[in-house]
Amino acid sequence: MPKYIFVYLGGEYPSNPEQGREHFEKYQQWLHSLGEAVLSPAVPFKNTHTVQSNGSSSPGTVSTMSGFSIIQLNSMQEALAAAKACPFLEIKGTLEVSEMIEMADDLDSENSKTIN
Repeated sequence: MPKYIFVYLGGEYPSNPEQGREHFEKYQQWLHSLGEAVLSPAVPFKNTHTVQSNGSSSPGTVSTMSGFSIIQLNSMQEALAAAKACPFLEIKGTLEVSEMIEMADDLDSENSKTIN
């Protein structure tokens, strides 16, 4: 069964702790509705640094990526339906959904193939 990465882009932080709790509850309900399809519920980012091709690095990001989830569903249509129901959209966030490709460990092997 294919795995999909849901990349969280942007979004606004709740303006007070109560709104934060309400949003977190909605997010937990959404995850619960997906059941065992959720492989990695949420991986938020902090303290991001950018490394350039010349080897230099600096604090900050060149994207609005703020985290990701990994969800295993039957099709891209199911993944998109799940994304459209995500409460992250309610805080002006955007979700980018991509099917993940798992590479075989031994790419030179005759039995090597791409697996999902």
